[in-house]
Amino acid sequence: MARWIESWLPGAPAEAGGPYPGERLGLPAEGASSVAGLGRRFAALAIDWLLAYGIAALLAGPGAFGDPNLGWSVLGIWYVLTAVPVAVFGASAGMTALGIRVASLDSAAVVGVPRALLRTAMIALVLPALARDEDGRGWHDRATRTVVVRSR
Repeated sequence: MARWIESWLPGAPAEAGGPYPGERLGLPAEGASSVAGLGRRFAALAIDWLLAYGIAALLAGPGAFGDPNLGWSVLGIWYVLTAVPVAVFGASAGMTALGIRVASLDSAAVVGVPRALLRTAMIALVLPALARDEDGRGWHDRATRTVVVRSR
């Protein structure tokens, strides 16, 4: 039984026998096309961030870790490495590795450039991504009418 305080928290687990994440969106409860869990999403973000960090360090050359602007370089590279593939393919490298993708709620084949740019910018702000609704969607997904689903 859930504690009383969990009932009003964003992303709180559903009551036993209640709706599962994604049911209101017409998604299955398990398997492909079901809502991806927070753990997979966080791991995909970490993979993308580590890729951006490695590329930024390579571009900065020797002494990269002493460069005070390395963090901004990592953020810029991460933004491009995430926004472009999500706009075109629906998934970044980290998402592809973990079997998740970004799906549009309006049944478009791809998310598209404007929504991918907005979604990625909001993820960079962190807080919108952590405040989730009962379907596991953060503010960035709600603003862009998207949902992260399992691809396998």
